[in-house]
Amino acid sequence: MNRKPGIPAVIVGGGLNALGIVRSLGGRGIPLIVADTDAMSPAMRSRHGQKKVFPSLEGDSLVDSLLDLAKNFSAPAVLFLTEEKGVNAVSAQRDRLADAYSIRLPEQERLMQLMHKQGFSELAEACNAPVPKTVRIQKTEDLALLDGLRFPCVFKPGKKDYAYGARFQKAYKVASPSEVAALFAQIQPVLSDMVVQQWIEGDDSEIYFCLQYIGMDNEIASSFVGRKIRSWPPRIGGTASCTAAWEFQAQLTEITRVFFRDVGFTGMGSMEYKRDIRDGQFYMIEPTVARTDFQEEVATLNGVNIPLAAYRYETRLPALPRKSVPISRIWRDPQADRWSFEEGQGKVDERSASQKVCDAYLRWNDPVPWIDFMLQRLASRLRRSN
Repeated sequence: MNRKPGIPAVIVGGGLNALGIVRSLGGRGIPLIVADTDAMSPAMRSRHGQKKVFPSLEGDSLVDSLLDLAKNFSAPAVLFLTEEKGVNAVSAQRDRLADAYSIRLPEQERLMQLMHKQGFSELAEACNAPVPKTVRIQKTEDLALLDGLRFPCVFKPGKKDYAYGARFQKAYKVASPSEVAALFAQIQPVLSDMVVQQWIEGDDSEIYFCLQYIGMDNEIASSFVGRKIRSWPPRIGGTASCTAAWEFQAQLTEITRVFFRDVGFTGMGSMEYKRDIRDGQFYMIEPTVARTDFQEEVATLNGVNIPLAAYRYETRLPALPRKSVPISRIWRDPQADRWSFEEGQGKVDERSASQKVCDAYLRWNDPVPWIDFMLQRLASRLRRSN
């Protein structure tokens, strides 16, 4: 493979998201550096790449650590972010990092809009994109705005907040304004920036996503459309398992491309959709911007290596053709998927029943993250039995 030796990719983060990026790049011979605060996190335990323990993955500390790391580079490294706190830090100080790293970002104000659920909703409405009606709740008086919504709805943070995540669910399906009011009373002391979004009818298997890397002039360096199989927690959680959705590849790629073009987005991003079972209409739920998606590796498993496409684009190497995968592959977070399967009374997703399952941790040529995961599960069982 033609590549420029010595130009590293730096992956910030160590979770399952980062592990998928490490394997997508490391397996293709890209020189890697993986940075996390925890030397035992899954990506830090992969056989691929050098490992660096940073004191923090946010704020000035992250930027200072990245600049210190860059003193060893002969050319700007390609930077991959896997968490929103890293996006906030890098975007805010992008000028300091510009000579040391290649990272493609939209302008700061637009990025902040896209990272906020109400900001995204307003942008989507201005672009005539299909989005469910959304109301922002910042104070008790805002609860009166709920009269304009049709319930059930989803109640969730306006943007990623780690203090909120430590105490509350990712989102709540709510049946009435009074239920929202009761939840807001509990949440407001921790986070007073919430949104209520009308619920789209359909199971978790009707949630789709389009993963993309957008270069200059809205050029799509790579795009992949997938579908969730299960979420954890069900109905309002993150991806527990997912697969390819080739039948909607062209449609959702184009809808996503047009939206990103209209709002001036560039770089690593994705859009989550839900297909309403009543009319088959796709609605935009929320974007993930300037970082990789949690389930990004599902694209690589199905022959569309988006991190590699991004690396080659930023290092000015020619694009590679998509590898053909005869049978679609499922990406699965084993623990979350099992919990979701059990809570769903063992409901089987018939559309993916014949597909090959790929464990998010297990690769025979990179076994340590899976071994660590199994040892942690064993230790947890032993603690519960004592």
